[in-house]
Amino acid sequence: MHAYRTHTCLQVGLGFVGKKVKIAGWVAARRDLGGIIFLDVRDQYGVMQIVSRTKAEIVDSLAKIPLESVVSVEGTIRKRDLETINPKIATGKIELEVECIQILSRRKKELPFSIAEETLQVREDLRLQYRFLDLRREKLKQNILLRAKVIQFIREQMIAHGFIEIQTPILTSSSPEGARDFLVPSRLHPRKVLCSAASTTTV
Repeated sequence: MHAYRTHTCLQVGLGFVGKKVKIAGWVAARRDLGGIIFLDVRDQYGVMQIVSRTKAEIVDSLAKIPLESVVSVEGTIRKRDLETINPKIATGKIELEVECIQILSRRKKELPFSIAEETLQVREDLRLQYRFLDLRREKLKQNILLRAKVIQFIREQMIAHGFIEIQTPILTSSSPEGARDFLVPSRLHPRKVLCSAASTTTV
């Protein structure tokens, strides 16, 4: 069992009502209804609504957690009331009633842009500067998952037709955005880098 969770958000459904589970993820949204706190916790697979109605210390704790902090939440799965069902998410018929919450990583600074607002227009230079935040947005996450599935499909089809996949030596390493190339240092020749398979140059 994982130290911070027993299930992912997408693994929990109506069949878990009345059972204890532990989930972990980013705090995506918070709704304070005065004495009742709702948080949306997002992991790679989905979103789960967590709620605290009884323990004042837990309500106070949830109210102070900054958005995009990483938490581990343990509690009991409850069925939502009919008027609170959210058909937009896979876990929209259930919620997790909090019994224990652990902050794994607290957000220290204000976010440069909202992660949840998909329609929000953000400057490209800001998105590139905070790429690690930009990649948490749902549209980009879906793009990454689609790319992974396409590459996996192509690889499986090629292997099925008898192709062999090999990796050739790479003597330079490009930065993520392609702006810079980094030369590979030579292990046998101090202060030199490999320019080709058979030559070196001094730096």
